[in-house]
Amino acid sequence: MKRLIILAATLIAGLSACDSLLDKEPLDRVTQFDYFKTKSDLELFSNPFYDNLLDKTPYDEQNDLLVQMSLSDILYGGDKRTVPNTGGGWSWGNLRRINTLLEYVDQCEDKDAVLEYTALSRFFRAAFYFDKVKRFGDVPWYDTQLGSADPDLYKARDSRELVMTKMIEDVDFAINSGGLTEEVTPYRVNKWAALALKARFCLFEGTYRKYHGINLEGHDYTYYLEEAAKAAKTIIDEGPYKIYSTKNPDKDYMMLFAQENASTEEYILAIRNSYEAQVYHNATAYTLLPTQGRPGYTRKFINMYLMKNGTAFTDRTDGWQTLPFTEEVKDRDPRLAQSIRTPGYKRIGAKRVQGPDLGVTITGYQPIKFVQDTTASGGQIDRNDRSTCDMPVFRYAEVLLNYAEAQAELGLITDSEWALTVGALRKRAGITGGTETLPTTVDSYLQSTFYPDVTSPVLLEIRRERAIELVAEGMRFDDLRRWKCGSLMETLPWTGIHIPGLEQPVDVNGDGVNDYYFTEGEVASAPAAYKNIAVRVNQDGVGLYAEANAVAGYDLVYKTGAKTGAGDRYWYPDGRQYLYPIPAKVIRDYRNAGYTISQNPEWDNE
Repeated sequence: MKRLIILAATLIAGLSACDSLLDKEPLDRVTQFDYFKTKSDLELFSNPFYDNLLDKTPYDEQNDLLVQMSLSDILYGGDKRTVPNTGGGWSWGNLRRINTLLEYVDQCEDKDAVLEYTALSRFFRAAFYFDKVKRFGDVPWYDTQLGSADPDLYKARDSRELVMTKMIEDVDFAINSGGLTEEVTPYRVNKWAALALKARFCLFEGTYRKYHGINLEGHDYTYYLEEAAKAAKTIIDEGPYKIYSTKNPDKDYMMLFAQENASTEEYILAIRNSYEAQVYHNATAYTLLPTQGRPGYTRKFINMYLMKNGTAFTDRTDGWQTLPFTEEVKDRDPRLAQSIRTPGYKRIGAKRVQGPDLGVTITGYQPIKFVQDTTASGGQIDRNDRSTCDMPVFRYAEVLLNYAEAQAELGLITDSEWALTVGALRKRAGITGGTETLPTTVDSYLQSTFYPDVTSPVLLEIRRERAIELVAEGMRFDDLRRWKCGSLMETLPWTGIHIPGLEQPVDVNGDGVNDYYFTEGEVASAPAAYKNIAVRVNQDGVGLYAEANAVAGYDLVYKTGAKTGAGDRYWYPDGRQYLYPIPAKVIRDYRNAGYTISQNPEWDNE
């Protein structure tokens, strides 16, 4: 769902983004009406860039760590992922608007404004192409405004090396030209946002090429990792940002995301939401209303969270596999209790203790990130689309993690850099151990469950930290793609909390009062004092099941189909799902015009 940062009218009807290169009116007439003459003209024309190109959806549903009852085609995969006729992200109207501004910006009489909006436009062009490279790999590079009869509308796809080179040229201009301010401007692109963008897409490209074995003429993967590290380090060394902290590790992480306005300490660029301006998102209702798909995290993800002392939860010798919910969340990384409801949870500003509500979360691990207090949005915060906390686009924590990963992939990370990055984030969270020196021992659970091909303890811990620190911020699916770990979308079971047995009361609040009563099927005799949760036992199908644990009791499991655990999710072993297919209509349009555009590997042309 798109969230406006700046509310502005479109300059001319017909200038909005279109879905096809072929479906548009020429924009050269814009200059005939004295546009692009003033800084205000440039600002007004560029404001839609923020809305169209910084689209952020609260809660990243397309990944292996969070499940809900309504699954996307991305999660199902297999025969749900087909070549679309149109759409699928193959749209270029936003690029045309960017190139239009770049073509006419010199008409402005304010030369400082010319430099500023040239830098801004080139930032957004790099951001635009980052999305296209992630989706399609090779794409046509367009850096000029094209008319409806221009033969370049049908140009072949350029190599991702050329596109990435052009993206770096664009973002480097944005960084180095002096056109973007160095001041803290969380709702407007500044120099630091440009550096953050460069660090993000260079890390993506470097790791994607490494793990997918891509070798192209030009730069190898190490070049992009080096560029990512340099960009991130510039922000660290010269930028005005730091990790948000009030020295209260039990609340700081939660409050960073739940407070109304973006933290100017940690948020480099944010999407502005406002009750007064009626600009909202849906994060709070998403986790509180049963009509939103009952989202919940999986136990495999919850197992990632360290103990508070920095040791692995899965290294415990007290039968961690069958611990009841109230016990498994004790003495963990404090971010766990700030990411899901745990015993003792009180919503911000509330007095009442609330445990996980199994009526609105499938797994029992109920998300709370971005959940605001009940008085927000004029007291209507729990309604659909009434959340008003600002959403992060770039924040300093990601910059730290990008730097750490790039350095680790290059084999250059040091103890001091670990302490500066991953260690600092864990300290903010209240973790007391392992923050000053590089880890030296492989976490066997993390490795075997998620990343069997990774042998570096440092990389494993960085990947753990990314999953935990950046959860629900739209990073996970891209991470899986670049690490070539898409198969986790199929193989990772969607397991929820452990329950000791059926037809017995269970306390999930930790207050000594039993809350739920799990029964096989619809059993009418469940005690009235408890909320009855009906499950199917040791069966296959779609819905909530209880699977007998090999040691004792049952594990809640949400199934999507016939296969036990994994359901009917499918990730093609030929790797086609790492890239999106070119829409069939695009291929036909090229063919009908006498040109050819290639389809991505393993996808049919029609």
